[in-house]
Amino acid sequence: MELYIRANDENGLKDEEIRGALLKSIEGRSVRKALILPPDFTRFHSNAGLITNIYYHELTRRGAEVDVMPTLGTHAPMTREQCERMFGDIPFERFFVHDWRRDVITLGEVPADYVSEITEGLFKDAVSVELNRRVAEGGYDLIISPGQVVPHEVIGMSNHAKNLFVGAGGSEMINKSHMIGAVYGMERMMGRDHTPVRKLFDYGTDHFLKNLPLLWVLTVTTAPGGTIRTHGLFIGEGRECLTEAVKTAQEKNIDFVEHGVRKCVVYLDPSEFQSTWLGNKAIYRTRMMMADGGELVILAPGVERFGEDSECDRLIRKYGYRGRMKILEQFRKAENEDLRANMGAAAHLIHGSSDGRFDITYAVKNITAEEIEHVGFRAASYDETVKRYDPSKLRYGYNTVDGEEIFYIPNPALGLWIDRERFEQ
Repeated sequence: MELYIRANDENGLKDEEIRGALLKSIEGRSVRKALILPPDFTRFHSNAGLITNIYYHELTRRGAEVDVMPTLGTHAPMTREQCERMFGDIPFERFFVHDWRRDVITLGEVPADYVSEITEGLFKDAVSVELNRRVAEGGYDLIISPGQVVPHEVIGMSNHAKNLFVGAGGSEMINKSHMIGAVYGMERMMGRDHTPVRKLFDYGTDHFLKNLPLLWVLTVTTAPGGTIRTHGLFIGEGRECLTEAVKTAQEKNIDFVEHGVRKCVVYLDPSEFQSTWLGNKAIYRTRMMMADGGELVILAPGVERFGEDSECDRLIRKYGYRGRMKILEQFRKAENEDLRANMGAAAHLIHGSSDGRFDITYAVKNITAEEIEHVGFRAASYDETVKRYDPSKLRYGYNTVDGEEIFYIPNPALGLWIDRERFEQ
């Protein structure tokens, strides 16, 4: 079944419209045991929390046993407080934690010749297709995968099979897919469908997920002032729902500026961003609009570490955000086995650098300036910087502060910003 609804105005779909579509999507289904795979708290503004809550209560009311497993990928597990804020009154004991290092099984392999073909020869290894054991072997007769389609630095446009192969996937698929994105070039992919990484996931879906009772529930949202607006809801059992969602996301989540921005200020909500691993979305999503020689200032009051787990944190501290060529050079050295064993971390280090094209300043409260500078960023005091660039006084887009023109973004995770002049060239 395919079910698409789009909002009639910029206020987005009403909750009752969303609820009606969700109930229609499970009409006539006999469900004894269901699994819902929503994104984690870092995708709070996807509106997957409301969607998960509606499905949970409706399926439970019909007598089904319903489990919920946030698709963490490499992120830290959600806390009870985060679950309550995002998913409402779903009992906490119904939530399961995905462990990307230990909880997966291998379904098959994307062959090396196909990987080489889709990457134009830039990556030539086969890729194992891994999936959480509960998803693959849990005996569910309905698996619901809700989440937001939005520009993404690794795959081009997020969600659909990415929610399974990365969010509920294992180390090889996560590491190699991120490395493919890094060597191919994020600026060639962001905001686009049918990228090499998307083709990798499409192959995995076509060959290894056909026997799973999957229902994709994709949103396109924005969040002006922190209020979630759902502009489209795209529900289906195949790929077509993604194709349709991409069209709406490209319209709603890509902003063009006419010329390169010399100074951009981005605010990271402390409830969502506690690491540079996540906070670097401020870099990924703005890099295509930054002018050469410009400065990106990241206001990050909640950032207190670099990696989402201890090993990634250690690798970031060891190698730093030094630029694409420097990281690839380190990656190829035989003695750097730790980096070679963590392609996802290597890709992250590549993505998190401007390659010297513009300066990146992190204004933090909970990491020392020495630590920030050691990994390759400029450091600034959050308390001092926020006096000049006060998020409560800035509005989205262009502002003038003490005679200086800046471009302000309150949440980088919800969009992609591009210099139209550079893009057209």
